[in-house]
Amino acid sequence: MALLGTEAPEDLEQIGFRRITNGKVGEGLKALLRAAKAYESKGYLIDAARIYKYIGMFMLNRTESTEKSRPPLLKSAYLYIQLISREIEKEEVNLDRLEEFCMNVLEIFSALGDSQNMQKYAREFANMYEDLGDAYYNADDISSAIKVYEAALRHYRIINDREGVRLISEKLVTLYGKIAEEKLEKNDHVGAANIFFRVAFFIKDLFGYDLHFMEMMDTAGKNYEKASKLSYADGDLDRTTELLVKAQYAYLLGRNFSRAKLIGLNVTRMLYQVIGTYKSMGEVETAAKKSMELVKALIALGRFESAIEVYKNVLEMSAKLEYKVTIRKSVLEYLAALKSDIYILGILESVEFHIKKGKYKEALELIEDAFIRYSGELGKIEKLLYNAEGFSQVH
Repeated sequence: MALLGTEAPEDLEQIGFRRITNGKVGEGLKALLRAAKAYESKGYLIDAARIYKYIGMFMLNRTESTEKSRPPLLKSAYLYIQLISREIEKEEVNLDRLEEFCMNVLEIFSALGDSQNMQKYAREFANMYEDLGDAYYNADDISSAIKVYEAALRHYRIINDREGVRLISEKLVTLYGKIAEEKLEKNDHVGAANIFFRVAFFIKDLFGYDLHFMEMMDTAGKNYEKASKLSYADGDLDRTTELLVKAQYAYLLGRNFSRAKLIGLNVTRMLYQVIGTYKSMGEVETAAKKSMELVKALIALGRFESAIEVYKNVLEMSAKLEYKVTIRKSVLEYLAALKSDIYILGILESVEFHIKKGKYKEALELIEDAFIRYSGELGKIEKLLYNAEGFSQVH
């Protein structure tokens, strides 16, 4: 099909991707470039920014040349910055969209190795989010304030602004504390436990991996445990095991090793029973999910070989990228507790952020970097993981 110059941007985009898929890369990129320009001329800046970014990242991955990929990537970043300015001026800001725009800008400058602009815009975004959070807080919109303050915190961490991190962490501890009190008043132990677990990570920004952090994790563990007893009383063994594994990890990170071990031993026995039931019912996917809970429980007990054996069975039932991330994240949590390591806690926060976004590939990349950093401690378990997954170790 010849391009006549009158095609709609949507058609040009389809043509471009189809030609790239068929191996006609040059023609495909030209069609995509025309699509991006057409989107931009029509005012569809989100689509234009998306296509410019794709072109730039494709060229960067293919040629490893920042010079060749710089023009489309900078164009994309410029459009995303425009979109951020427009979004922030709206009466009702779409926080998810705003976050997506900001992330794209920083991803582009990171890909280009442009640390100066990376730092510049991370600071601008941090200040923007903090001001927006204050506005939501003053309007008594606590849930939006929390979401925005957390975004501000992420950006202050990027630029290593310790004072900014401290101030925002203090605000988040206060706001989450109020919500936790409300949850406890309603006997919502799971909700309260989730908040205590989250707050512990803000507390570590204030005090490090110390008694304050451990006490908050211990409180989370106690609430997960209370909730598990209620589920058990209701005969919901599935929910019981889920909550017990959460309690196990809260106690583990709180370095209450004796409690974590006791719960771990109990929940592993229960999980073997639950998994057997699901397998006998032919519910393979659910059996795989519960088996991953067992993997986590075994890792928290330090029983890596047993965990890997179960993990192998999981891969036979359902080989998901999510499961690769889950088992490695559990290993990092175990190591963080063992070493009282605040750096690993920071990695775990970033990993969890990507998991919530469904970006398992990005989460896995972060974890793999951490595994390299701690290769001395994690070399053996990493080798077991690669063998289980059918790959030879590449580093």
